[in-house]
Amino acid sequence: MDEKLINIKYSSLDDLMEGEEKVKKESGNRIIISVCSGPGCKALGSGKLFSALQKELKNAGKDRAANISVKKTGCHGFCEMGPVIMILPGQTCYIRVSLDDIPEIVEKTIDGEIVERLVYTDEQGKRIAKAPDIPFYKFQEKIILKDNPEIDPSKIEDYIGLGGYQSLAKALNEMTPGEVIDEVKKANLRGRGGGGFPAGIKWDTVKNAPAEQKYVIVNADEGDPGAYMDRSILEGNPHSVLEGLIIGAYAIGASQGYLYIRQEYPQTVKNTNTAIEQAREYGFLGKNILGSGFDFDVKVHRGAGAFVSGESSALVSAIEGKVGEPKLKYIRTAVSGLWGKPTNLNNVETWANVPLIIKNGAGWFTGMGTVKNPGTKIFSLVGKVKNTGLVEVPMGTSLRDIIFKIGGGIRGGKKFKAVQTGGPSGGVIPEELLDLPVDFDELDKAGSMMGSGGMIVMDETDCMVNIAHYFLKFLSGESCGKCVPCREGLRQMLYIYNRIMEGNGKEEDLKLLGDLSIMMKGASLCALGATAPNIVLTTLKYFREEYEAHIYYNMCPAKVCKPLIKYVIDPEKCEGCGICARACPTGAIEGETKKPHIIDQARCIKCGTCLEVCPQKYQAISKETGKVKEKIMAESEIGMTGGIV
Repeated sequence: MDEKLINIKYSSLDDLMEGEEKVKKESGNRIIISVCSGPGCKALGSGKLFSALQKELKNAGKDRAANISVKKTGCHGFCEMGPVIMILPGQTCYIRVSLDDIPEIVEKTIDGEIVERLVYTDEQGKRIAKAPDIPFYKFQEKIILKDNPEIDPSKIEDYIGLGGYQSLAKALNEMTPGEVIDEVKKANLRGRGGGGFPAGIKWDTVKNAPAEQKYVIVNADEGDPGAYMDRSILEGNPHSVLEGLIIGAYAIGASQGYLYIRQEYPQTVKNTNTAIEQAREYGFLGKNILGSGFDFDVKVHRGAGAFVSGESSALVSAIEGKVGEPKLKYIRTAVSGLWGKPTNLNNVETWANVPLIIKNGAGWFTGMGTVKNPGTKIFSLVGKVKNTGLVEVPMGTSLRDIIFKIGGGIRGGKKFKAVQTGGPSGGVIPEELLDLPVDFDELDKAGSMMGSGGMIVMDETDCMVNIAHYFLKFLSGESCGKCVPCREGLRQMLYIYNRIMEGNGKEEDLKLLGDLSIMMKGASLCALGATAPNIVLTTLKYFREEYEAHIYYNMCPAKVCKPLIKYVIDPEKCEGCGICARACPTGAIEGETKKPHIIDQARCIKCGTCLEVCPQKYQAISKETGKVKEKIMAESEIGMTGGIV
């Protein structure tokens, strides 16, 4: 890169635009081999692929590979098909790449050819080479994640080359703080962290609060199981978040900012700290930013890993060095937050939207999504869906389109059962609501929530009683225990669920779960306790028949709850091969060679190993549920989906 570009300290919008042109000129018409280094691909060895590509290009010689370079980037989104490599420009997408593929990728890239065997193949057998044509990408509309394949997060030049920090220059030199807030209000940017509160109104409250010292905070305490949206933004394009934060600080009148990042995200912390150092070097942080007279700096605070610290007042307490637990909301953080000063707190995705709104205008932003929920939203699509990964779609996109068009439907030919949205505190949405438009208001009406964007897909093999128990157990462990409704409410719910799953449930348990839910929603100190019952209420509402099957028939229709299932061997199908007996970890299977075997139920731990190893040609082992005397009745009254008719 040009030394003048590296050493320059920007002072105006003209400087930035000149810097953008220098980056583009330096890059020229180079071909970039972009290696996804998001958490999924990294776990699958993309780091080794990057090193191998560098070595292979070097071995190819300067003459042959002079116009090609390799770049380590953030998440490309298609986690199911990782490791993913993209060839730019053109967006040729290679999936499930291995070290053995590297020589051919380099050779073909040099010659301008495509490695056909590495491109995506659809269900009809058609090969699709370009990312925009692959269904997973085709039905998305990316604005936040769009630049991830083109940016090395360790190089600020990549961000500047794509117009980075020009929105900051525009805000500082062409707009008053009030005009910036007005633009955010017109865009109706709603906080992407869960509650969906209008960001502009929150900013205005902090701006007008009487205090000389004010703070802005990035909430990157993303602790939902299966969620990694904020992590991927900060790891892939940290400057987009920093730029939004600095613009917000200018609008609000804050001189100090904090990024609260989970302790479990070391790569996020590393990339963010690198971006902060570079931003200072280039004049985007510190004194007299871009010659505007505005002073602002930012620090990274590493969270201790407590889920409840994602709540605003608990997060503020943690930054202050206290225990991360919530406070009563008689005074809002916007008025009295960090060290008693007015504090604005938004999550990562919210801040990343700000530069785009300032650059393109509120009208551009409201042109996406719905009237009350404009813009896009990023989801981590995980669970029993074919194409897991990061998905960015306009607000109002239906669950059906996300799960079946982008996600490719349910894996293994299974039937869709439900999708949980909003993380542990969210609820489940059943099949009959698949056409529900995904936005803050519609999900809330259905009994769930947007949350930070977790989306867990479930199929017919999932037990909704067991699912509710799983998330309640998580929330009980993460509750700070400060208030009785949450602490004891969750504990009592777990007692009830354990009883139901063990076959000892009572009819009155269903009413008791409902009563506890109402109490927790109305009396809990913070959102953790108030939203925890969502999983209970939605599973009771949409899958009540499964609870009734557990209670009245000692049956788990999905055959998941261990106390209610048993593994049996059909003597007419068993050939006595002995494979199951040898695989059983407790020696619970007995029998002579070439004679039917039996399972000692007293010694069986119900691990399912026998079912897995039984040869397909025999299929002698099955998983059953319910007591024998009740099974005859159950067969006539329980439908194929497990519901009591």
